[in-house]
Amino acid sequence: MNDVERLLRSALVPIEPPQSLIDSLERRLTEQVDAAADELADWELGAMKDPRNWARSIGAAGVLAAAGASLVVVRARQQHKKRGATRLRALEKSAHEVSGDIRKRLGR
Repeated sequence: MNDVERLLRSALVPIEPPQSLIDSLERRLTEQVDAAADELADWELGAMKDPRNWARSIGAAGVLAAAGASLVVVRARQQHKKRGATRLRALEKSAHEVSGDIRKRLGR
């Protein structure tokens, strides 16, 4: 049983992804957040009267939430590794940065 345990531990060691992959992921998430924020910024309150207009707004809000949350996690992980900040502090800082960027995009 000892050998199986040792083999599993050596096989399940976390591997850090290459920095280029992390940078590419962050760039793509940022593009998605920007596109969704632009879509919502162009949205008009008067358009809510017609349910046919809801799909684009709901879709953009869903993309914004998912991509924004993912971007917060990616940036927090990078800050934690680079600056040695606590995980909670890095998460808080990246959430503040991303939400500030989104607010600027939405014009609020």
